[in-house]
Amino acid sequence: MSTAATPSGGPGRPGRSTPAPTAASGSAGFLGTRTGQTTTAVVIVIAILSAFVGSGAVGGTPITEAADGWLTADSTWIAPAGPAFSIWSVIYTGLVGYGIWQFFPAADAARHHAARPWILAGVVLNSAWIWVVQADWLAVSVLVIVLLLACLCRVLVILESARYREPAPPATATGTGAPAAPSRGVAARWTERILLDGVQGLYLGWVTVATLANIAAWLASLGWTGAPLGPVVWATVLVVVATLIATATALYDGGRFAPALATAWGLAWIAVGRSDGSGLQSASLALTAAGAAVLVVLATIAAWLMSRRSVTGEARDLIADALDGDGDPIDGR
Repeated sequence: MSTAATPSGGPGRPGRSTPAPTAASGSAGFLGTRTGQTTTAVVIVIAILSAFVGSGAVGGTPITEAADGWLTADSTWIAPAGPAFSIWSVIYTGLVGYGIWQFFPAADAARHHAARPWILAGVVLNSAWIWVVQADWLAVSVLVIVLLLACLCRVLVILESARYREPAPPATATGTGAPAAPSRGVAARWTERILLDGVQGLYLGWVTVATLANIAAWLASLGWTGAPLGPVVWATVLVVVATLIATATALYDGGRFAPALATAWGLAWIAVGRSDGSGLQSASLALTAAGAAVLVVLATIAAWLMSRRSVTGEARDLIADALDGDGDPIDGR
């Protein structure tokens, strides 16, 4: 399972094994043109405004009162407390920033062109979820949010793909001894990490928790709350599932902090909701959710440290090396 390893310092993390990246200009397609960029920005703005109006923020029925109240903070045992949803303001602000950033030359990268259709699909699905809930179609809302989660997972896979990684510039120009100019500046790289990787990571981490809460609300509306386990045990199982998903994500992406922090945020507010003295209360579930939030962060730190040890920059490669036992290490160790 050996591969030729070349350290890379692309938009992800330094020290990755990187093949030559796909040329950006050849893979941009319509969305990479000025018209496509404008279309992207317009779709993002319309979708966010639609979600804002549909949420009841400027009149109408608030989401918490739609779908017969099954999405309130105390409708199910796994529902996060109300303040948890303030993370949407960060995500929406980030999406607006992304819509502006994608006009700049720094956004003309193969990884971005590959991810952009899925990012747009996610924004549209998020807006659609709002209106589906307003129509009291709770079962359909589960389908929509699962599709949204799938789009966000696809974005993560693309951003992690070796095919689209930008190779790090050499320390010196070959044969001259002179310092080689970097392909992009530090500011451009960090802007991409924040507005592309960071925003989509927060989005993925939060929607992971929201999907489980949405499924629990739909099942509860059908009269099923976890039997024969009981509602608290069922909610605990879902908290464990969220923790496992977040941990697996951290191992896959080498310890990206944005998805982990968003998932931990959701779990922490589940803990608050079950211990704030009103509505559904469970000390055991609150402690489990709080512990899960801490565990997600610790697992991500561990994955990040493992990725630093791997020549490829990937924690998952170190794990694969340990499991395959064929003496042919993926990361060259």
